[in-house]
Amino acid sequence: MCGIAGFCNLRADSKNNIARMMDRMVHRGPDAGGFWTNADDTVTFGHRRLSIVDLSEAGSQPMESHSGRYVIAFNGEIYNHRDIAWRLKEEGLVDSFTGTSDTEVLLEAFEHYGVEKTISMCKGMFAIALYDKETKDIWLLRDRVGEKPLYYGSVNGSFVFASEIGSIEEIEGFNNPIDTKALNIYFVHGYIPQPYSIYKGINKLTPGCILHIKAPYDKPEIAAFWSMKEVAKRGQTEERYTGSFEEASLELEKKIKDAIADQMVADVPVGAFLSSGIDSSTVVALMQSLNSNPVRTFTIGVEDPKYNEAEVAAKIAAHLGTKHTEMYISESDAKAVIPKLAYMFGEPFADSSQIPTYLVSKLTRQHVTVSLSGDGGDELFSGYGMYDSMERIWGKIGRVPYVFRRPVSDALCALMPKTAGVKRSKAYMLGASSENDLYERSMERDPLYRKIVKDSEIYPFAHTSMEENYLPDVRSNIMLTDMLMYHPDDILVKVDRCGMAVSLESRIPFLDKDVVEFAWSLPIEYKNKDGVTKRILKDILYRYVPKELMDLPKRGFSIPVQKWLLEPELRSWAEGLISRDKLEKQGLLNADIVRLIWDDFTIRGIWRNQVWYILMFQQWMEEKGVRN
Repeated sequence: MCGIAGFCNLRADSKNNIARMMDRMVHRGPDAGGFWTNADDTVTFGHRRLSIVDLSEAGSQPMESHSGRYVIAFNGEIYNHRDIAWRLKEEGLVDSFTGTSDTEVLLEAFEHYGVEKTISMCKGMFAIALYDKETKDIWLLRDRVGEKPLYYGSVNGSFVFASEIGSIEEIEGFNNPIDTKALNIYFVHGYIPQPYSIYKGINKLTPGCILHIKAPYDKPEIAAFWSMKEVAKRGQTEERYTGSFEEASLELEKKIKDAIADQMVADVPVGAFLSSGIDSSTVVALMQSLNSNPVRTFTIGVEDPKYNEAEVAAKIAAHLGTKHTEMYISESDAKAVIPKLAYMFGEPFADSSQIPTYLVSKLTRQHVTVSLSGDGGDELFSGYGMYDSMERIWGKIGRVPYVFRRPVSDALCALMPKTAGVKRSKAYMLGASSENDLYERSMERDPLYRKIVKDSEIYPFAHTSMEENYLPDVRSNIMLTDMLMYHPDDILVKVDRCGMAVSLESRIPFLDKDVVEFAWSLPIEYKNKDGVTKRILKDILYRYVPKELMDLPKRGFSIPVQKWLLEPELRSWAEGLISRDKLEKQGLLNADIVRLIWDDFTIRGIWRNQVWYILMFQQWMEEKGVRN
């Protein structure tokens, strides 16, 4: 796991600027750093290294190919690089390799097979920058699901890229304005989905895409080499699995085991996060089944039984025979993380489970350098309760023509007081034009959210604009929408930034290409039937862990933000961030709306997620002010 950065035609000192960019993300690669500049100083690549495979100097980056033609800066892991290396040697294209790193193999494959063929062969997580000295072309590539981040864009007329947006801010003369259209999306979701970022002129490369740019580096072209949307469509149509549930369960178990075996390969210690949930327990169970020695597992606990997963996790670990480490955290431990969040994430991000994710990552890094997690299980195997409610709601309202529902929805929302809560949300969702629009309205619920930013314009939600009935059932359509936006732009951002903040590499077996493609081929009843969610995962897990140990209420990986914000310490912090004077001086947010939302919460007891979204944005603004 590493961090990459670079630029083209920078009108400033290249060495100083690339050093600043790399220093900003030293946490992503504390073991080593380096940079490369071409002969005429028009292209510069930088790299920070967290050594995982081949700890020697032979794995250092930026790296040049054997012929000297190509240069790479690479963040991530190619799990099947040994297979690709064998093929290169078997075909007589490479005699031998200098070291054992996946970077060297990747470079030689690019040279001999080309960019598109090579990347289609690769299984892994990655953000890659590749330069061809002969043609002067540059390629940026991002993995299929979006595990590794990659920002790109223009700063003062120069093409730039980096693993973290904070590194781009370090470029001399950076003054890209805040993108208020993207900010409006943030206040609906609590994160900014790709391709947008908080700044105009800076984008996130969409997962599964290749960006190609030629000199003079002013017109990037982007094309997909893999599409989650197309994989889901094929899986639910011409490639739909026709075997029995029992056969599917055994096949899925094999594919997950293969992914875990690949992802456990490292030259440093490897462990796993373990909660009381199905997903992480499945990963740990299969991981332990592949190892003769106890696997290292890690859990954090809290004293409040409503949020504590540690007791059940310890029982699961004991049953599986792992070497388990748990740490109970106090309220003050959790609160102490809050001031670090803006720097850690680089742009506004407000999923409050970022706090326990950071704390469990910090605990885990004290013992291992790589940790496997169960992320992706809910979205791929129908684990969220929201999928039930969306299916039920659309089943009722979808039978009524939209032309009748929409005006009724608008009228009810206008007549209902804001204190109507659930009733108002239902009235708003009644006006959905499709199941994907229903998903969006379930996130938004209240038109008030689009009034937080003074500029009310908003970008279109590209991922929720799929045609109606794109997949055969409502549940699958909503799951796909999650995998296109919520999963890469919330869940994976959280896992990456929290892990990288403490120099921990996180690997996610459920996001293996073969697992994802097989999951989309399964009939929906294999995932959810008669109220049993994640049915096929549970079938696998119960071969290793007693059902009665897992059939306990899921507590969730969260913290009591609402409670804390009403206590003197955090309430004072919050009110300082949203003082009317500060808001009016900044000039971005509507002070009346922000204060209304805050007063509704503190005086009238009306909680909206936007309370935390506003505070995280304002903290980011404070951090931005400090940096400037």
